[in-house]
Amino acid sequence: MSTLSRDTNPDAEKYQIELIRKADFSKRMSLLRSMTRTSILHSFRAIKRVNPELSDKECDLLFVEYHYGKELAEKLKKYLENK
Repeated sequence: MSTLSRDTNPDAEKYQIELIRKADFSKRMSLLRSMTRTSILHSFRAIKRVNPELSDKECDLLFVEYHYGKELAEKLKKYLENK
């Protein structure tokens, strides 16, 4: 099996995958929520680091644009302005 992560030892990755496969459904969902939350947080931090002049709201809109497309971000911006 080839590794999925360039920075993880293949034996460690194999063990991690084995643990995930053996975990019950609720544990796997908990891990999934945690990884998703961490990924989103890192994405927001990167956007803010690269664009320190933007407000939190502007960073939120940029996050939506990067992950869901410019069209949706523009619609969200208009919605928030009219709210």
